[in-house]
Amino acid sequence: MPERSLRLERAVAALDGIDALLVTNLVNVRYLTGYTGTNGIVVVSAGRAVLITDFRYADSVEPLRTLLDVVILERDIAGMTVEAIAEYAPGCTRIGFEGALPFALADRLRGLAPAGVELVLADGIIERLRLVKSVTEIAASRRAADILEVVYTDIANGTLVGRTEADVAWQIERTIREAGFPALSFESIVAAGPNGARPHADPGPRPIERGELVTVDIGARGESGYCSDCTRTFAAGGAPDPAAAADYQLVLDAQLAGLGAVRPGALGGACDATAREVIDEAGCGALFGHGLGHGTGLDIHEAPTLRKGSEDVLEPGMIVTVEPGVYRPGQWGIRIEDQVVVTEAGHEILTGFTKDLIETAG
Repeated sequence: MPERSLRLERAVAALDGIDALLVTNLVNVRYLTGYTGTNGIVVVSAGRAVLITDFRYADSVEPLRTLLDVVILERDIAGMTVEAIAEYAPGCTRIGFEGALPFALADRLRGLAPAGVELVLADGIIERLRLVKSVTEIAASRRAADILEVVYTDIANGTLVGRTEADVAWQIERTIREAGFPALSFESIVAAGPNGARPHADPGPRPIERGELVTVDIGARGESGYCSDCTRTFAAGGAPDPAAAADYQLVLDAQLAGLGAVRPGALGGACDATAREVIDEAGCGALFGHGLGHGTGLDIHEAPTLRKGSEDVLEPGMIVTVEPGVYRPGQWGIRIEDQVVVTEAGHEILTGFTKDLIETAG
């Protein structure tokens, strides 16, 4: 059975306590159907699966008619879908909608529902289906991860000193796009020296100075929509401050410990604690303020989470990041991140570039 047909079947099987589901989160719509437009709804029920969109996408959705019914509406597809819900979800009286739907729109749609039809919040149904990736999804994530090794090799073999963070970020985007990837997973982070102490710093016009640490966090999004995510930290043009080199080794030790905790049955919070303990014992716990990692897929940040208190249980096929960091305000920041898939035996690292502290030539 084609993978998307199987996904629709699994969605129907997951309709616990409701007769049908209005899928309005566009990432979930893409997951179920492959639709990549900006105005689409899927109605899933045991009796029928329907993709509803507008005339702008009439041609592009024609191939999807082999998977499910397709309806083209001229306007207000959410309102018209609810008004005609008896047609799109025959025999269904309890219709779920996703939490991504704005409250005002959900309230309006309740008012449009035909007599005898109840609209209820039914959040997370499709997100739970997305947790464990198929062989196809893992392969797509691996392809998106492979290009990052090319990018990091270019950086390692090139020059950082004197270049601006923005210039390096543009080089990264150009390399990824010229390799055939339609988009980045997120805007690249290139943070040198004291800027590195801000985990999500925007690349700016400040020239990179010799000996500074440069944190580079990048990702590519393939045509299938699946994302990659990897962070490495370089020393620009030579050896960094010895204290910075010591912090680098600390983060690497924590990252390796966190990786070692990623296995089937592990709790996300326990993985975080394993890595965090290494940094805490060095007296640097206050300098590691974010979680250890997150799931990736069609979204760059999705479940499961690896952070304090997370009770998410890892299963084979889940893809997560492992990314501890140490951030010293006004001095430097260090983060080392790998994207890994949970396997029956433990995990497989998808992002293979070295984690040795590379000192660029210039």
